[in-house]
Amino acid sequence: MSLTSRERLATTLRHHPPDRVCVDFGSTAVTGMAVSIVSKLRRKILGDPEYRVKVVEPYQMLGEIDDELREALGIDVMGVSAPKNMFGFANRGWKPFTLFDGTEVLVPEDFRVTMDEKRNLLIYPEGDTSVPPSGRMPEGGYFFDAIPRQEPIVEETLDPAANLEEFSLLTDADLRHYAAEADRALLREKGSIVGVPGTAFGDIALVPALGRKHTRGIREIEEWYVSTSARREYVYKVFEGQCAIALQNLEKLIAALGDNVQAGFVTGTDFGTQTGLFISRKAYRELYMPFHKIVNEYIHQHSSWKSFIHSCGCVVDLIPDFIEAGFDILNPVQTSAAGMDPLWLKKTYGKDLVFWGGGVDTQKTLPYGSPAEVYDEVRERVRIFNDGGGFVFNTVHNIQANVPVENVEAMFRALAEA
Repeated sequence: MSLTSRERLATTLRHHPPDRVCVDFGSTAVTGMAVSIVSKLRRKILGDPEYRVKVVEPYQMLGEIDDELREALGIDVMGVSAPKNMFGFANRGWKPFTLFDGTEVLVPEDFRVTMDEKRNLLIYPEGDTSVPPSGRMPEGGYFFDAIPRQEPIVEETLDPAANLEEFSLLTDADLRHYAAEADRALLREKGSIVGVPGTAFGDIALVPALGRKHTRGIREIEEWYVSTSARREYVYKVFEGQCAIALQNLEKLIAALGDNVQAGFVTGTDFGTQTGLFISRKAYRELYMPFHKIVNEYIHQHSSWKSFIHSCGCVVDLIPDFIEAGFDILNPVQTSAAGMDPLWLKKTYGKDLVFWGGGVDTQKTLPYGSPAEVYDEVRERVRIFNDGGGFVFNTVHNIQANVPVENVEAMFRALAEA
């Protein structure tokens, strides 16, 4: 019997075999495609060379997977997005923009950039060009890098409240936005995942607070990493305050969305490198795990949602802790990192975790392999990870702009024939 996309995700999350592998592209900021790729793919599959794809995540310049393309590609999951993007403005009032590679796209009305003397594109928080820029795209680039705006640190007056300024309680307007997004997915019978606001403790992509015009506290990336050891008490207090706000928002969000949502994206904090952890298990258990447990317990006690963790790299030594902390879903499943063997992961943790990702290597195979090599790897990963259910197909992180579109087509062809 053929399942709807929503039923397919629900079956997958219960670790039951679906009618076919569940597929996600575009539901989160770590399971998407560069807008250049979406544009090329859409034009090849659906025609319409004048169509401009919307940039729905301007930090990484990710493209919208619209309804027509989603159906054409057999994608099952839609995201329940936040009212504002990482640069602090809403995705509305679309206007034309041309990328360095010539791709013609649409960007939000408050997407405002200037060009410096080195031909870097500079983007501004809330679209306000009167304040320092918070992002930089080098000439010829495809996405923005954060510009930390670290004020001088005075140890005696350093206050954890400064690193909490970007966390606030959801308004009624915010909740109406989330509810409308969830209703849109439900109406289309798609699976759905919501980004839970404020639960990504220590996510380095969020530390610079790209959407704030002025930043206080610890905002420079290296300084933050050092502080997790040298200023452990400070960071812990930041997490305590962040968690208190997040729980209030979770209460409101669960009340507004209920069972219309099937999964909650809790955290995207990376703990792994290509060859191992860059945080000890002891440090994870002392600093991060207490808050992960609190959030996950709340989600499981008050909703039917499954809890999603994104952590790149070799995290194999932390997977038992992720499970103990209450996570149900692991992403991006970086199979190219040390110890992250697909067969071993599925055999060892397949009953405890849904693997959301790992479908094809984005470091070598997808960008540099042949279409045949991509096809074969996708078929093999589906065979391994989807055995018995518990697998949502996605690549290992976002598909980058310089990937050959023929390889992306080969990936979807393999999925259709799996």
